[in-house]
Amino acid sequence: MSTENATPNATTRLNKAMMGKLVVVAILMFGFGYALIPVYKQVCELLGVNTITQKDDVAKNTQVDMSRSVTVELDGNAHGPWRFRPVQSSVTVHPGEMTTVVYEVVNIQPRTMVAQAIPSYAPQSAGPHFKKVECFCFKQQTLKPNEAKQYPVVFYVDPALPKDVKTITLSYTFFEVAGAVAQQ
Repeated sequence: MSTENATPNATTRLNKAMMGKLVVVAILMFGFGYALIPVYKQVCELLGVNTITQKDDVAKNTQVDMSRSVTVELDGNAHGPWRFRPVQSSVTVHPGEMTTVVYEVVNIQPRTMVAQAIPSYAPQSAGPHFKKVECFCFKQQTLKPNEAKQYPVVFYVDPALPKDVKTITLSYTFFEVAGAVAQQ
């Protein structure tokens, strides 16, 4: 009988020892995982990889051509019951430089209207080099009766613009969309 009783006790002792070892391994794994973040940051800092840019290290856009300037003349035409115009008549930019201009539109009708703006460029060769990032012309606009809105146009002039082009005219024609129903 002592042999039968010894086997379960030995098994219990072995199970407890194994459980103790597994708990120690789990604690060590958790500690390693917890310590990994500061160790990773230190290693990256020493090697100069995956570093976060400091506020003093503001990178300059190297794609801006500071050696030349282009004047962008702004124009607005309204076909319909609108007052539509750019807030400023022109802006001088360096090719590659991100610029924002604003157009203002006023619905002078006593009803809600849906409108769309269509851009055009002069000279025509400048069109492919005029890159709009944000523009109210990308979608239809809804204006309530007598409502006034200002719409930004964010753009840059591609540095590949031919050197002989010194002035670009950006002109928008703002017109009512026939058959469009204003969402109220």
